[in-house]
Amino acid sequence: MAMDAWLSIFSVIAVLVALAVTRIAADAILMAAMAFLVVSGVLEPAEALVGFSNTGVMTIAALYVVAAALKETGAVQWVANGLLGHPSSLKKAQLRVMLPASSLSAFMNNTTVVAMFIPALQEWSRKLKLSPSKLLLPLSYTAILGGTCTLIGTSTNLVVDGLLQSEKGVSLGMFELAQVGLPILLIGGAFLILFSDRLLPRREGVIEQLDMAREYSVEFVVNESGPLAGKTISEAGLRNLQYGYLTDIERDGRLMTAVPPETQLEPGDVLVFIGAPECARELRQVRGVTPANGDIHKLDVANHQRCLVEAVIGPDFTGVGHTVREARVRSRFQAVILSISRQGRRLPGKVGDIRLQVGDTLLMETGHDFVEQYRYRRDFLLVSALNDSTPPNFHKAPLALAVLGLMVGVAGLGLLSIFEAALLAGGGVLMTGCITVSKARRYIDLSVLTVIAASFSLGAAMTSSGAAQAIAGAVVSDSMSPWLALAMIYLMTTLFTEIITNNAAAVLMFPIAMSVSEQLGVNFMPFAIAIMFAASASFMTPLGYQTNLMVYGPGGYRLIDYLRLGAPLSLLVGSTAVGLIPLVWGF
Repeated sequence: MAMDAWLSIFSVIAVLVALAVTRIAADAILMAAMAFLVVSGVLEPAEALVGFSNTGVMTIAALYVVAAALKETGAVQWVANGLLGHPSSLKKAQLRVMLPASSLSAFMNNTTVVAMFIPALQEWSRKLKLSPSKLLLPLSYTAILGGTCTLIGTSTNLVVDGLLQSEKGVSLGMFELAQVGLPILLIGGAFLILFSDRLLPRREGVIEQLDMAREYSVEFVVNESGPLAGKTISEAGLRNLQYGYLTDIERDGRLMTAVPPETQLEPGDVLVFIGAPECARELRQVRGVTPANGDIHKLDVANHQRCLVEAVIGPDFTGVGHTVREARVRSRFQAVILSISRQGRRLPGKVGDIRLQVGDTLLMETGHDFVEQYRYRRDFLLVSALNDSTPPNFHKAPLALAVLGLMVGVAGLGLLSIFEAALLAGGGVLMTGCITVSKARRYIDLSVLTVIAASFSLGAAMTSSGAAQAIAGAVVSDSMSPWLALAMIYLMTTLFTEIITNNAAAVLMFPIAMSVSEQLGVNFMPFAIAIMFAASASFMTPLGYQTNLMVYGPGGYRLIDYLRLGAPLSLLVGSTAVGLIPLVWGF
């Protein structure tokens, strides 16, 4: 092999080792490899940067905006809560989780789907007296399987499709992958329902303890026209919150204490909760309740543009020694105090009557610019915003779902390409106000896009230097069956996926797979499709796929749990994929 080929192989090995054994960020590793290939002369700058103009990468960026709009409007939460219901057995519960999760993940980012389902399933499992470990890992696996059914279901599909367009001039249709993806989903789903109960132990999740250094009492009121009026406390999902608990209900001036879970909620009920500051954030995600503080409605900030902020009063705070009412916090700071903590303990009584002292920690609802505005001023010693504390803009949820449906429809009918449909959908959710430009910008994960785009340079180097052809020659022989070669490509991609990111594995294996098909003189499409499915089929470790890692703590899992359930599922999915792919895309 030529020196360029050896340098390319060295770069790939160095990237694999760095991703597997170091804590260096993946985007930094891939950018360093790209820089090395350019400086060493293996690639021209234009060749190295080809990934940053790839349609697959840009489609992923546009879909981040669409997925963000579905999250910000509560559309996923709305659909999930409506479909979960009250099943009578574990298998029925798993089926109710898997159907919406697989359907949603076919059309939006898997990570967003799983992130929205996790808190819902934690509360749901407590209500049904089921172990969360029986539901959360099947949720992750089902989301992965559902993502293989459409071209936009996972970023890996879009990356490989982008490679096919640039290298071979071939573009896949929206639902073309369903010919193999749907049977795999059905077979994999049936396996999970039949065997996950036996293979997964009963474990409780890592329940986060209330941080007693920041304990608050917060009050929320049941909206008159909201969906919770007439429901019991349990049915409303308020009995087993993750960060707090319901202590009292104030109804018509009468205080009800130690309320049982079957107590029916009435419009105007004031619900008193005690817990960590995250309890208030958790309640802001519940449709049908709003903070009971009357000043909330006087804020000159739209409801879906607010967030929760913790601030410690400093010596220069103008209201020290005065009551909250006298301090006029709302008019001075455009913020409303929900609760106050002093020396690690919540302060009882009406918030407006509490006299403020230096060191008091205020839990406030305010606009997004509050933190930047007051972080360096002397009014407060410390100011920090609670993550994801903005309430969903629920009335925009049908609009966000309509935009998603329109995108899928025009792309599925072939009226527009996936890239064009995604761009229009991204613009649609912005123009209709489902999400703001600033929020959409925050949801676009530049590190992931950089990893994908930079990894294209490795694939280009492997192809142009002849390294991919050399590896293909070592892997296959002229007498090898195409089926066996396909199985080997699938196996190699699966192993790479468990070690490094799924997108990087796909980009690294693509040139090798193309060289194998050329050496055998067969169609390249089965090998490209095999990479799509193999790169997504990460079931054996929590690190191979982001959704697997997301359920690790909430489900109380250990590494052996992933191997116990994931290894047979990987074998089943792999054998099904290798068997079906050549029947659809012939050699």
